[in-house]
Amino acid sequence: MNRLARLPSPTSRSPALIAAAGERASYRFVEFFTAQIRNPHTRRSYVRAATEFFAWLEARGVTQLAAIESVHVATYIEQLQRARSAPTAKLRLAALRHLFDWLVIGQIMPTNPAAAVRGPRHIVRRGKTPVLDPAEARQLIDAIDTSTVIGLRDRALIGLMVYSFARIGAAIGMRVEDVYPQNRRLWVRLHEKGGKQHAMPCHHNLESYLHEYIDGAGLANDPKALLFQTYSRSTRQLAGNPLPQANAYAMIQRTR
Repeated sequence: MNRLARLPSPTSRSPALIAAAGERASYRFVEFFTAQIRNPHTRRSYVRAATEFFAWLEARGVTQLAAIESVHVATYIEQLQRARSAPTAKLRLAALRHLFDWLVIGQIMPTNPAAAVRGPRHIVRRGKTPVLDPAEARQLIDAIDTSTVIGLRDRALIGLMVYSFARIGAAIGMRVEDVYPQNRRLWVRLHEKGGKQHAMPCHHNLESYLHEYIDGAGLANDPKALLFQTYSRSTRQLAGNPLPQANAYAMIQRTR
C-alpha cells in the first residue's frame, strides 16, 4: 500500500478548521506532510497529532484558524499529559509547532500559537530498550524453526538485529543488494534516518544466516528486491511486499 495514501487529502480529509480556511490552506496543510516530513513513522505521528488537535479544537467551538491561541495549545498539551506519557505530549507539541510554522511561512496564519508553549519536562536517565545477553540471544535464535523460508527469514532478521544492533526500521528497509561481499567478508548496509548509510562486516553467524536465507528464498538474482518480505501461506513463498514493523515485532514475540 502506498504510504502517502494515509495522508489527509486537501478536499476530503483535511480537518474542518483547515478546510474552512480555503483551498490554499488545505493544500499547504497536506504539503507539510508530503514535502517536509520524509520519515514515514514521523509522518504518521505528525498526522495523528494534527488531526487529534484540530478535532479537540472543533469540539470546543473553535472554527477559524485565526482564532487558535497559545492558551488552546497549552490547555491541550496539559490535558494530554494527564492521559498520556510526557514523551507523547512532547512529540505532539513538536508536531504542532512545526505544522504552524509551515502555515505561517505560507501566510496561512499570522503567528504560531504553539511557539510560546513549553512542553513537559522529561529526563531519561536509563534507556528502556531491553538488551539480550549472549545466552538469551542464542536461545532466541535456536528456537526458530528454519525448515521453511519464513523461518530462514525470521532467523536472518533477528540475527541482523542481534549482531549489528540495527534498528528494526533500518533492517526491514534493506534490499538484497544491501548484503554484499567485500574483502572476502559479507557486509550489510543499513539506511538510517536522515539519508545516512551505515556499512559493517557481518559476524560469521550472521553471514551464515543471511546466505542461507537469500539462497533458500531465491533472492540472489534480484538485488533490488526487499530483503525482508511478507510471506504467503497459500503459496509458501515470499510475497514481495515490505514486512511491516508490527509483523516483525509479533514475530519476535512468537519466537520468545
